[in-house]
Amino acid sequence: MRLTRRTALATAGIGTAAVVAGGAGVASGVLPGRAQLYSRLGLDGEDGTVPDVEPGDLVSGELVSAARGGRRVGWSLATPPGTGPEGLPLVVVLHARGADHTSPFARDYLGLDRFLAAAVADGVPPVALASIDGGNAYWHERADGDDPGAMVVDEYLPLLADRGLDTSRLGLLGWSMGGFGALRLAGRLGPDRVRAVAALSPALWTDYDDTAPGAFDDAADFAAVTVMGRQDDLAGIPVRVDCGLGDPFCVAAEEYVEGFAERPAGGFERGDHDRGYWRRLAGAQLRFVAERV
Repeated sequence: MRLTRRTALATAGIGTAAVVAGGAGVASGVLPGRAQLYSRLGLDGEDGTVPDVEPGDLVSGELVSAARGGRRVGWSLATPPGTGPEGLPLVVVLHARGADHTSPFARDYLGLDRFLAAAVADGVPPVALASIDGGNAYWHERADGDDPGAMVVDEYLPLLADRGLDTSRLGLLGWSMGGFGALRLAGRLGPDRVRAVAALSPALWTDYDDTAPGAFDDAADFAAVTVMGRQDDLAGIPVRVDCGLGDPFCVAAEEYVEGFAERPAGGFERGDHDRGYWRRLAGAQLRFVAERV
């Protein structure tokens, strides 16, 4: 049997509890070696911090998702201080593998509601941030019928519209698995609906044999949904991609960025596949999307 990084990752996951700081590693679907090396050598740069400000309202609820096989899924909606949801443009935040709808707003994770409050206080136009449980299906239709991408478009957006949000123009933001999901969903919806997309440490692979176990059903599924080589799907949509140089996804992310006719915003700097890096870039990513939505 040919030993690939994919089979090596599957083997390493058995009986191995090691993860790098901030919850990366096998649990996030990445190979930990490069990340551990950069961390040990002190090449990750400074950790970002969540702004020490009071956030606005954060409400949560549940829906029964037909697109996810009848699962009850949680969702959260954050608005800036002193601003209700009525008429606000919307940024949908897609979470990473192993995370859920609470992760974008947890102060010990990303604290995006506080980044939002700080950005609006600094003059960024107010937007609402919405998240929902996507499981670990990599935000696309799976052979078992689970389709978190369809849940977002066909179920969650109508729910938010009923709450008064402007869902006719969207921003998309995601990290790790959610970064891949944001790029793919933006390409499917197109520029008439999506005004900007930002991907932070997106989970990208150039070959199915290198993918994390469970990310795709098989090679045909990978070929059908990969965003690699499909940069033209985002024509007319402002794109930002950021990834740390110590991130195991960095090589594929660099190849992805190079595939655009016009290089996206963002870039590659010292950092790892962890919360310290994500918090360092969260404010810039949020500002990029909010200003364009």
